[in-house]
Amino acid sequence: MATTVVSADEFQALEQKVLQTVELIKKEREARAHAEADRNAAQAELAALREQMQAHTESASSATKELESLQREREMVRQRVGAMLAQMDELL
Repeated sequence: MATTVVSADEFQALEQKVLQTVELIKKEREARAHAEADRNAAQAELAALREQMQAHTESASSATKELESLQREREMVRQRVGAMLAQMDELL
């Protein structure tokens, strides 16, 4: 086996590159953890907004049904009043 001799300068340069690589990996992991936390927060906010939208949609649907019911009831009252006025006209 041949032995390779590495000078002190080459060893320090290699050591510096290793330390820089380790630092880059640490920063990448921190950035990834931050991005995942942001994603989780955004997903939670989206879920809450969807729930609000669903509740609003259900409320709007309920209000629409109630309005339609009131409009039918108003038309029935209008017809009864019309019939009563017709009867009163016949009596007079």
